[in-house]
Amino acid sequence: MVSFPLSPQKQSALEKAMERLGVRESDLEESFVRSGGPGGQNVNKVSTCVVLKHRPTGLMVKCQKDRSQVMNRYYARQMLVQKFDAQLRGRESDEAKRISKIRRQKRKRSKRAKDKMLQGKAYRGEKKQLRGKIFPE
Repeated sequence: MVSFPLSPQKQSALEKAMERLGVRESDLEESFVRSGGPGGQNVNKVSTCVVLKHRPTGLMVKCQKDRSQVMNRYYARQMLVQKFDAQLRGRESDEAKRISKIRRQKRKRSKRAKDKMLQGKAYRGEKKQLRGKIFPE
């Protein structure tokens, strides 16, 4: 496994995830290209963007998250593992669960749920009116 300048816990977590999914370092094809965006002269002169390809499955990941090439190599492996996991587990993967949760939150309320909500609001409004003065001056 390639060594990255980060905590041993993160390194070992990545190694375990790769091992669990059966992704070997020898199966990865790594190439470096110049990245764009913020980062100044460093980004323009040095090939910091990492393109990682898993030969057996053909999965490809491109990462230019950080200014340093070493960190981008780590992030690319992390992204590849997540993509691989999502492909294997499908609907059970963490990413799929996150996306479905957002979809549920954004979807339109049913007619019945909307009516029930409006009925509750009307009830609370009536309650508030009863708190007013009994005899107006």
